[in-house]
Amino acid sequence: MNNLATILSEFVRDLKAQKLRTFLTVFGIVWGTVAIVVLLAFGMGFKRQLSKDMHGIGESIAILFPGATTKAYQGFGVGRPITLVEDDAALLASQVHEIARISPEYSSRETPIRLGENIVNSSVGGVYPIYSEMRNIIPEQGGRFIDDLDMQQRRRVIILGDQVKILLFGEGNAIGKLVTVGEVPFTVVGVMLKKTQNSSYNRRDQDRVFIPASTYASVFGATHINNIIYEPRDPTRSEEVIAQVRQVLSKRYMFDPTDKDAVWIWDTAEFDKFAFYFFLALNVFMGLIGSFTLAVGGIGVANIMYIVVEERVKEIGIKRAVGAKRSNILSQFFLETLFIIGIGSSVGFLIAVGITQAMAFIPIKEYVGTPEISVEVALATMLMLGAIGLTAGLLPAKRAANLNVVECLRT
Repeated sequence: MNNLATILSEFVRDLKAQKLRTFLTVFGIVWGTVAIVVLLAFGMGFKRQLSKDMHGIGESIAILFPGATTKAYQGFGVGRPITLVEDDAALLASQVHEIARISPEYSSRETPIRLGENIVNSSVGGVYPIYSEMRNIIPEQGGRFIDDLDMQQRRRVIILGDQVKILLFGEGNAIGKLVTVGEVPFTVVGVMLKKTQNSSYNRRDQDRVFIPASTYASVFGATHINNIIYEPRDPTRSEEVIAQVRQVLSKRYMFDPTDKDAVWIWDTAEFDKFAFYFFLALNVFMGLIGSFTLAVGGIGVANIMYIVVEERVKEIGIKRAVGAKRSNILSQFFLETLFIIGIGSSVGFLIAVGITQAMAFIPIKEYVGTPEISVEVALATMLMLGAIGLTAGLLPAKRAANLNVVECLRT
């Protein structure tokens, strides 16, 4: 304890004697710490925002679309269109056990939705109740989504996208009000909670409306569905599930199960895999840029400590002559280096926190997200600082410990 107090007092004395040199040394560590923390925080923020945007359409879901055959199969030629019916969803649910949730989807592209003189041409979706959870269509407080009774009784109830609601009702309440879909009145039972969505297969959900699938089939006389939404139990096995889905449908509609154009499947889980490796590479790249800046600061610290060792050669010789061990000298200079890096990194980390918090007030969140100092960022910074401290401190300290006592006293 006394030894540590002595080292601290000598360190403070040296700081006071060489103020400019100390400032420049500490500044290098401060700047390097700010660089690595802010860069990694930007990478993490961008990753979370992109993930949030992508999952606006749903998390780890697959959207299945009917297409046309491109391979001859059992006497059938190419170019034969495949059409799907509502029962196909039930068939897949019973045959493919890896499917956790599934919903068929009817859809119209341009249907007029009226409220008095206000008219919005919207896409009407006929779906099952489970669709809400799979597609993140969450109703605002006070409203609800489609339920089983709506399906059984073919109720004329409707859920509005948040932008459709604004165009029809403005800031007024929509729940319980009547709107006309085509020529048929529907009761508004829910308004979608606003969400971020950067991808879709029809149009953004904010511009759509949703009704029970049974009601859609009866009102519009639809016999074929537009697509099927399903969610695998294990997203990492999505490719196996896709193969099983094609196998089941190929038996029913007589097409080659390897014909991907007969039934086209958009697997959103593939994006998660891509995003994982993309952001891993991005964060490694940003970490390298930041670490180079920090390494320059570490080199500065090492150079300064070499100079300090040369300036204190006589002091080292006297300490060794009165009984100080090599380990005492080594620990003294090593701890002094760690003190410098500790001060610089602490100041740099506080500045980085201030920068990331200030960035939250700049309107860039929708594009690159908000910088976030996560546990991963903190651990990466600590590891880098530890490596720099070990390298910058140990080499000068070893040189000081290995100096010849006689030569030191002569100097």
